[in-house]
Amino acid sequence: MSYSLIYTQRAIKDIRKLDADVRRRIGRTLKRYEEDPIKFSSKLTDPRMGTYRFRVGDYRVVFDIEENDIVVLRVGHRKDIYRKL
Repeated sequence: MSYSLIYTQRAIKDIRKLDADVRRRIGRTLKRYEEDPIKFSSKLTDPRMGTYRFRVGDYRVVFDIEENDIVVLRVGHRKDIYRKL
């Protein structure tokens, strides 16, 4: 079962702030994870931010799963991402 990626406006804004090479790396990784996102993700302890996260090097992608969609909520460096609520 393949999932579709959907980006929130906030996630798009976060991604635009990143360097081009980091954006490409995150994009390639998300394409790979579309097949089975639960296998590659970790569940977040604080549900206010989102339900799951992907680790891409020093960056984190916070997302929810809604039916057949991966809804990307936030993208950021690991030292900053959990401070932004």
